[in-house]
Amino acid sequence: MTERTTNIAESKTDNTFRKLSIQVGLNGLSFCVLDTISNQILAFEKVDFQTPSTPYLMLKELKGILNQSETIGKDFSEVLVIHKNNLFSLVPKPLFNKEETPNYLKFNAKIMANDQIAHDDIPNQDIVNVYVPYTNVNNYIFDLFGEFEYKHSGTVLVSMLLNQNKAASEPVCYVQVSKKEMEVAIVSEKKLLFYNQFIYKTKEDSLYFLLFTLEQLKIDPEKVLLKLFGHIEEDDELYQLCHQYVRNTSVFVPTNSNFPLEEMENQTIDFTVLGSL
Repeated sequence: MTERTTNIAESKTDNTFRKLSIQVGLNGLSFCVLDTISNQILAFEKVDFQTPSTPYLMLKELKGILNQSETIGKDFSEVLVIHKNNLFSLVPKPLFNKEETPNYLKFNAKIMANDQIAHDDIPNQDIVNVYVPYTNVNNYIFDLFGEFEYKHSGTVLVSMLLNQNKAASEPVCYVQVSKKEMEVAIVSEKKLLFYNQFIYKTKEDSLYFLLFTLEQLKIDPEKVLLKLFGHIEEDDELYQLCHQYVRNTSVFVPTNSNFPLEEMENQTIDFTVLGSL
Protein backbone atom coordinates (compact mmCIF):
# COMPACT_ATOMS: atom_id res chain seq x y z
CA MET A 1 0.00 0.00 0.00
CA THR A 2 1.02 3.59 -0.59
CA GLU A 3 -0.02 6.96 0.82
CA ARG A 4 -0.11 9.74 -1.77
CA THR A 5 -0.25 13.53 -1.41
CA THR A 6 -0.52 16.00 -4.31
CA ASN A 7 -0.50 19.79 -4.71
CA ILE A 8 -0.90 21.73 -7.96
CA ALA A 9 -0.45 25.38 -8.97
CA GLU A 10 -1.38 27.04 -12.24
CA SER A 11 1.23 28.43 -14.63
CA LYS A 12 1.21 30.04 -18.06
CA THR A 13 4.87 29.23 -18.73
CA ASP A 14 5.79 27.04 -21.70
CA ASN A 15 6.66 23.43 -20.77
CA THR A 16 10.19 23.91 -22.11
CA PHE A 17 10.98 26.03 -19.04
CA ARG A 18 9.91 23.46 -16.46
CA LYS A 19 12.32 21.51 -14.24
CA LEU A 20 11.40 18.15 -12.74
CA SER A 21 13.05 16.90 -9.55
CA ILE A 22 12.39 13.30 -8.48
CA GLN A 23 13.55 11.66 -5.27
CA VAL A 24 13.54 7.86 -5.27
CA GLY A 25 13.96 5.64 -2.23
CA LEU A 26 12.74 2.36 -0.80
CA ASN A 27 10.43 4.18 1.62
CA GLY A 28 8.79 6.43 -0.94
CA LEU A 29 8.95 8.79 -3.89
CA SER A 30 8.76 12.58 -4.17
CA PHE A 31 8.21 14.79 -7.21
CA CYS A 32 8.50 18.53 -7.68
CA VAL A 33 7.97 20.65 -10.81
CA LEU A 34 9.48 24.15 -10.96
CA ASP A 35 8.68 26.96 -13.39
CA THR A 36 12.24 28.17 -14.05
CA ILE A 37 11.03 31.56 -15.35
CA SER A 38 8.89 32.61 -12.41
CA ASN A 39 10.59 30.34 -9.80
CA GLN A 40 7.14 29.05 -8.91
CA ILE A 41 6.48 25.53 -7.69
CA LEU A 42 3.89 24.17 -10.13
CA ALA A 43 3.31 20.76 -8.60
CA PHE A 44 4.64 18.56 -5.86
CA GLU A 45 3.65 15.05 -5.01
CA LYS A 46 4.77 12.56 -2.39
CA VAL A 47 4.16 8.82 -2.19
CA ASP A 48 4.95 7.01 1.09
CA PHE A 49 5.28 3.23 1.02
CA GLN A 50 3.63 1.58 4.01
CA THR A 51 6.43 -1.02 4.11
CA PRO A 52 9.97 -0.75 2.66
CA SER A 53 9.98 -1.58 -1.03
CA THR A 54 12.56 -3.14 -3.37
CA PRO A 55 14.29 -1.45 -6.31
CA TYR A 56 12.10 -3.44 -8.70
CA LEU A 57 8.79 -2.53 -7.02
CA MET A 58 9.92 1.07 -6.51
CA LEU A 59 10.56 1.40 -10.25
CA LYS A 60 7.17 -0.13 -10.99
CA GLU A 61 5.51 2.51 -8.78
CA LEU A 62 7.58 5.26 -10.40
CA LYS A 63 6.56 4.15 -13.90
CA GLY A 64 2.92 4.12 -12.92
CA ILE A 65 3.04 7.67 -11.59
CA LEU A 66 5.01 9.19 -14.47
CA ASN A 67 2.90 7.42 -17.09
CA GLN A 68 -0.46 8.35 -15.58
CA SER A 69 -0.01 11.57 -13.62
CA GLU A 70 -1.49 14.70 -15.17
CA THR A 71 -0.11 16.62 -12.20
CA ILE A 72 3.54 16.16 -13.15
CA GLY A 73 3.29 16.28 -16.94
CA LYS A 74 5.69 15.08 -19.63
CA ASP A 75 7.86 17.89 -21.06
CA PHE A 76 10.77 19.42 -19.13
CA SER A 77 13.85 21.49 -19.85
CA GLU A 78 15.73 19.81 -16.98
CA VAL A 79 15.32 16.58 -15.04
CA LEU A 80 17.11 15.77 -11.78
CA VAL A 81 16.92 12.42 -10.01
CA ILE A 82 17.84 12.23 -6.31
CA HIS A 83 18.78 8.79 -5.03
CA LYS A 84 17.95 8.31 -1.35
CA ASN A 85 19.61 5.29 0.28
CA ASN A 86 22.22 4.41 2.89
CA LEU A 87 24.65 3.00 0.32
CA PHE A 88 27.04 5.94 0.58
CA SER A 89 30.28 7.05 2.17
CA LEU A 90 31.75 10.53 2.62
CA VAL A 91 35.41 10.71 1.60
CA PRO A 92 37.84 13.62 2.15
CA LYS A 93 38.61 15.00 -1.30
CA PRO A 94 42.43 14.87 -0.90
CA LEU A 95 42.11 11.10 -0.30
CA PHE A 96 39.61 10.43 -3.08
CA ASN A 97 40.66 8.20 -5.97
CA LYS A 98 38.04 7.44 -8.61
CA GLU A 99 39.55 4.00 -9.19
CA GLU A 100 39.02 3.04 -5.54
CA THR A 101 35.32 3.88 -5.21
CA PRO A 102 34.22 0.30 -4.36
CA ASN A 103 36.67 0.24 -1.45
CA TYR A 104 35.11 3.34 0.10
CA LEU A 105 31.77 1.55 0.31
CA LYS A 106 32.58 -2.06 1.13
CA PHE A 107 32.95 -1.50 4.88
CA ASN A 108 29.73 0.53 5.22
CA ALA A 109 27.36 -1.13 2.75
CA LYS A 110 26.68 -4.41 1.04
CA ILE A 111 27.49 -3.90 -2.63
CA MET A 112 27.39 -6.28 -5.57
CA ALA A 113 30.12 -6.75 -8.16
CA ASN A 114 27.89 -5.32 -10.90
CA ASP A 115 26.70 -2.27 -8.92
CA GLN A 116 27.31 1.08 -10.55
CA ILE A 117 29.12 3.46 -8.20
CA ALA A 118 28.81 7.21 -8.59
CA HIS A 119 30.14 10.21 -6.69
CA ASP A 120 29.20 13.84 -6.03
CA ASP A 121 31.37 16.71 -4.87
CA ILE A 122 29.93 18.58 -1.89
CA PRO A 123 30.61 22.25 -2.73
CA ASN A 124 33.16 24.16 -0.63
CA GLN A 125 33.75 21.22 1.72
CA ASP A 126 36.54 19.15 0.10
CA ILE A 127 34.26 16.15 0.57
CA VAL A 128 33.19 13.57 -2.01
CA ASN A 129 29.99 11.57 -1.53
CA VAL A 130 30.51 8.07 -3.00
CA TYR A 131 27.27 6.11 -3.45
CA VAL A 132 25.31 3.45 -5.34
CA PRO A 133 22.48 4.92 -7.44
CA TYR A 134 19.42 2.93 -8.46
CA THR A 135 20.60 1.91 -11.93
CA ASN A 136 17.19 0.64 -12.99
CA VAL A 137 15.71 4.07 -12.25
CA ASN A 138 18.47 5.89 -14.13
CA ASN A 139 17.99 3.67 -17.17
CA TYR A 140 14.23 4.27 -17.18
CA ILE A 141 14.55 8.04 -16.74
CA PHE A 142 17.06 8.20 -19.61
CA ASP A 143 14.71 6.23 -21.87
CA LEU A 144 11.83 8.54 -20.91
CA PHE A 145 13.48 11.98 -20.92
CA GLY A 146 16.94 11.63 -22.45
CA GLU A 147 19.89 13.35 -20.77
CA PHE A 148 19.37 14.14 -17.07
CA GLU A 149 21.33 14.83 -13.88
CA TYR A 150 21.40 12.70 -10.77
CA LYS A 151 22.74 13.11 -7.23
CA HIS A 152 22.59 11.45 -3.84
CA SER A 153 20.07 12.86 -1.36
CA GLY A 154 22.82 13.48 1.19
CA THR A 155 24.67 15.71 -1.26
CA VAL A 156 21.58 17.83 -1.85
CA LEU A 157 20.56 18.08 1.79
CA VAL A 158 24.02 18.90 3.12
CA SER A 159 24.56 21.55 0.43
CA MET A 160 21.23 23.17 1.27
CA LEU A 161 21.96 23.27 5.00
CA LEU A 162 25.47 24.63 4.54
CA ASN A 163 24.21 27.41 2.26
CA GLN A 164 21.88 28.73 4.92
CA ASN A 165 23.95 28.01 8.00
CA LYS A 166 25.50 31.02 9.70
CA ALA A 167 28.76 30.72 11.59
CA ALA A 168 27.86 30.08 15.23
CA SER A 169 29.91 29.70 18.38
CA GLU A 170 28.37 26.26 18.99
CA PRO A 171 27.73 23.35 16.58
CA VAL A 172 24.32 23.10 14.95
CA CYS A 173 22.67 19.68 14.63
CA TYR A 174 20.07 19.45 11.87
CA VAL A 175 17.65 16.53 11.81
CA GLN A 176 15.26 15.95 8.93
CA VAL A 177 12.49 13.69 10.17
CA SER A 178 10.30 11.49 7.98
CA LYS A 179 7.93 8.69 8.95
CA LYS A 180 10.55 5.95 8.96
CA GLU A 181 13.89 7.71 8.54
CA MET A 182 15.90 10.53 10.02
CA GLU A 183 18.88 12.32 8.55
CA VAL A 184 21.38 13.97 10.87
CA ALA A 185 23.82 16.65 9.74
CA ILE A 186 26.09 18.51 12.16
CA VAL A 187 27.69 21.76 11.07
CA SER A 188 30.21 23.94 12.87
CA GLU A 189 31.55 27.22 11.50
CA LYS A 190 30.29 26.42 7.98
CA LYS A 191 32.05 23.05 7.98
CA LEU A 192 30.34 19.66 7.88
CA LEU A 193 31.28 17.51 10.87
CA PHE A 194 28.86 14.64 10.33
CA TYR A 195 26.10 13.35 8.08
CA ASN A 196 24.24 10.04 8.21
CA GLN A 197 20.84 8.42 7.76
CA PHE A 198 19.04 6.25 10.31
CA ILE A 199 15.96 4.05 10.07
CA TYR A 200 13.83 4.09 13.22
CA LYS A 201 10.67 2.43 14.52
CA THR A 202 10.00 4.39 17.71
CA LYS A 203 10.68 7.89 18.99
CA GLU A 204 13.07 6.34 21.51
CA ASP A 205 15.09 4.91 18.60
CA SER A 206 15.39 8.41 17.15
CA LEU A 207 16.56 9.86 20.45
CA TYR A 208 19.14 7.08 20.82
CA PHE A 209 20.63 7.76 17.36
CA LEU A 210 20.74 11.48 18.08
CA LEU A 211 22.38 11.25 21.51
CA PHE A 212 24.81 8.55 20.39
CA THR A 213 25.93 10.75 17.49
CA LEU A 214 26.51 13.72 19.79
CA GLU A 215 28.41 11.52 22.22
CA GLN A 216 30.70 10.13 19.51
CA LEU A 217 31.52 13.65 18.34
CA LYS A 218 32.01 14.80 21.94
CA ILE A 219 29.34 17.49 21.52
CA ASP A 220 27.63 18.69 24.70
CA PRO A 221 23.80 18.33 24.47
CA GLU A 222 23.57 21.36 26.76
CA LYS A 223 25.30 23.57 24.19
CA VAL A 224 24.44 22.23 20.76
CA LEU A 225 21.65 23.87 18.75
CA LEU A 226 19.21 21.17 17.63
CA LYS A 227 17.04 22.11 14.64
CA LEU A 228 14.34 19.65 13.63
CA PHE A 229 12.48 19.85 10.34
CA GLY A 230 10.38 17.74 8.02
CA HIS A 231 7.62 15.55 9.44
CA ILE A 232 7.61 17.08 12.92
CA GLU A 233 5.92 19.83 14.93
CA GLU A 234 6.51 21.26 18.41
CA ASP A 235 3.59 19.32 19.90
CA ASP A 236 4.86 15.97 18.58
CA GLU A 237 6.07 13.40 21.09
CA LEU A 238 9.44 13.14 19.34
CA TYR A 239 10.01 16.88 19.67
CA GLN A 240 9.08 16.81 23.35
CA LEU A 241 11.43 13.88 23.96
CA CYS A 242 14.35 15.57 22.20
CA HIS A 243 13.71 18.76 24.16
CA GLN A 244 14.09 16.86 27.43
CA TYR A 245 17.68 15.92 26.56
CA VAL A 246 18.79 18.80 24.31
CA ARG A 247 17.96 22.17 25.78
CA ASN A 248 18.26 24.29 22.63
CA THR A 249 15.75 22.41 20.48
CA SER A 250 13.55 24.06 17.86
CA VAL A 251 11.52 23.28 14.76
CA PHE A 252 12.60 25.31 11.78
CA VAL A 253 11.95 25.65 8.06
CA PRO A 254 14.97 25.67 5.73
CA THR A 255 15.28 28.63 3.40
CA ASN A 256 16.17 28.74 -0.27
CA SER A 257 17.58 31.72 -2.17
CA ASN A 258 15.38 31.05 -5.20
CA PHE A 259 11.99 30.78 -3.51
CA PRO A 260 10.62 30.68 0.06
CA LEU A 261 10.53 27.07 1.24
CA GLU A 262 8.56 28.18 4.26
CA GLU A 263 5.55 28.63 1.97
CA MET A 264 5.56 24.91 1.20
CA GLU A 265 3.53 22.53 3.35
CA ASN A 266 6.02 21.12 5.81
CA GLN A 267 4.76 17.54 5.76
CA THR A 268 3.89 17.29 2.07
CA ILE A 269 7.30 16.84 0.48
CA ASP A 270 10.91 16.32 1.48
CA PHE A 271 12.88 19.53 1.79
CA THR A 272 15.69 17.70 -0.01
CA VAL A 273 13.62 17.77 -3.20
CA LEU A 274 12.74 21.44 -2.81
CA GLY A 275 16.33 22.31 -1.97
CA SER A 276 17.54 20.72 -5.20
CA LEU A 277 15.72 23.21 -7.42
